Amino acid sequence: MNALSLAFDTQRLAEKYEELSADRQFSHGKQLIEELRLRPGERVLDIGCGTGLLAEYVATIVGPTGWVTGIDPLPLRIEIAKRKSKPNLVYQVGNAYVLDEFAENSFDVVYLNAVFHWLAEKEEPLQHIRRVLVPGGRLGLTTGSKEHPNRLQRIRREVLSRPPYNAFPESRAGYPHWVSVPELVWLLDRNGFSIQKIEVQENVFNHSDSDTVIDFSQASSFGNFLGHLPPELRDSAIAEIKRALEEYRTPDGIRLEGRRILAVAVKK
Repeated sequence: MNALSLAFDTQRLAEKYEELSADRQFSHGKQLIEELRLRPGERVLDIGCGTGLLAEYVATIVGPTGWVTGIDPLPLRIEIAKRKSKPNLVYQVGNAYVLDEFAENSFDVVYLNAVFHWLAEKEEPLQHIRRVLVPGGRLGLTTGSKEHPNRLQRIRREVLSRPPYNAFPESRAGYPHWVSVPELVWLLDRNGFSIQKIEVQENVFNHSDSDTVIDFSQASSFGNFLGHLPPELRDSAIAEIKRALEEYRTPDGIRLEGRRILAVAVKK
C-alpha cells in the first residue's frame, strides 16, 4: 500500500502515542492555545485531537459555559480520548475534510496542532473550517516547516533512496506534507483568513536512543512511517535507519533539531 492509511494504527501505537506525546505535541499545543487567547464560554473544535490531551486541557480553560469538540479519523485514539470526556467535552471520529455535521458559525476557535502536514489537499479543509467559524473566529495551527527537515527525515529519505527500497516510491498521500511560511501565508489568505501571527520556531526533541525515535515516529504517523514498503522490507529499513541514528548518539541521547511553524489567523 503506497498511500496514507488509517488501517496501520494499532492499540499499541495509540497507547504509545498517548505516552510519548505528553512532552511533545501536548507541550507545544499549550503554547498554541496561549496564542489563541481562549476565553471562558467559547466553543472550540480540535481537529486531529489524537488521544485528547490538548482538548482536555482546553476544556478547563473555556469552563462549564464553554464547549470543546475533539475529532480524529483514528477510532482507537478516539477511544482513548473518550476516557477524558467531561460535561463540556466530547470526542468523535471525524476529519477536516468532512465537517458537514457542524452548522455555519458553530465555533469561536478551531485549531490543528501538529496535524496540518497530514492533509494532502489543504484548501478544502480550510474552506470547511472557515464555514464553521463565527465571523472573526480564530484559527490556530502548528506544523512542520518544509524548509527545516530534522535529522531523522534526512536519514529516512537517504535510506529510502537506495535499493531495494527505492523500487517502492511513496505516493503523494503517503507522507507528511509540510509547508513553508510563504505557502502557508498564501493558503490562509486565499481561503479567507487574515493572519495575526506566523513564525518559525525551534522544534527540538531529545530521544534516549534510536528505538525511542522509531517508536515516536511510528506512533505519531499512526504506522505510516514506512507504510508504503512491503511488510518484508520494513524491518530491514528500520534497522538501517536506526544504525544511522546511532552514529549521532551522545551521552545525552539523540537530538533531532528541526523547525515548526505556528500560525494564528482570523476569519475575514
